Amino acid sequence: MIIWLASYPKSGNTLLRSMLSAYFFSKDGMYDFPLIKKIKQFPNLKLFEKFGVDISDDENIIKNYIKVQEKFVSKNSVQFVKTHSQLFNFHNKYPFTNMKNSLGVIYIVRDPRNVAMSYANHSDISIDESVDTMINKFYIGSNYVSNEKKYESIVYSGNWSSNYKSWKSFIEIDKYLLIKYEELITNREKTFIKILKFIHHLDKKNFLPDKQKLNNVLKTTEFEYLKNLEKKKGFSEAKKAKETNKPITFFDSGQARDWKKDLDKKNINKLVSAFKNEMLELGYL
Repeated sequence: MIIWLASYPKSGNTLLRSMLSAYFFSKDGMYDFPLIKKIKQFPNLKLFEKFGVDISDDENIIKNYIKVQEKFVSKNSVQFVKTHSQLFNFHNKYPFTNMKNSLGVIYIVRDPRNVAMSYANHSDISIDESVDTMINKFYIGSNYVSNEKKYESIVYSGNWSSNYKSWKSFIEIDKYLLIKYEELITNREKTFIKILKFIHHLDKKNFLPDKQKLNNVLKTTEFEYLKNLEKKKGFSEAKKAKETNKPITFFDSGQARDWKKDLDKKNINKLVSAFKNEMLELGYL
């Protein structure tokens, strides 16, 4: 069954997946980029095509969300799956997922003021565009297959607020863990142990941490380590700049990004006005 790793884009999902893949899919906890590929992304056109779904029509893709999940999910094992989708019900008929396929969700959230700057850098757009996207746009990406055979899919992310609120429905069945990106940075060991305990709780297993493996995970997923690894090897999830077609550094600033220094008052006010209730709830205000 699926444990969803859900978040709005640029909120720390990659860091979370890096840590989990190093802990669960390596022998010693030493992280390297190929490990992250063991965690699938949903939706993904390649996955739909693999299971015989016509990917030329977006609504047809949505209709088959559950069918495709059933194809790659094993009831007898746990799979981590990344998504930037909000939890939604298309036309009140086609749900994003269901409890038959879902074991629980780890939702990672980040201060939207820092998300705005990170998303702008990652997507090669202006801060103004980034803020407008977070407030007003309810999907990201597009359905296409490029000449390089890179598969992308429309993701119905919702805006920053609706994305965060939608996954809270898992709270009612005690299958929800909220993680703040800031805590994953400033209190890494305690926060990661909290995540591991939650996973073992969902899987109804006792949690007995491998301390050496845990230490290696923490060491090899520090921001500077990942940044240097990207310099040496590149990172497949990095996008390319529109003008130069060169990769945009994925591990760019991380925790060093500070909206107080770099975000103008106009955009701060727009974000706070749009997301005040959620930011208060999360302690960002």
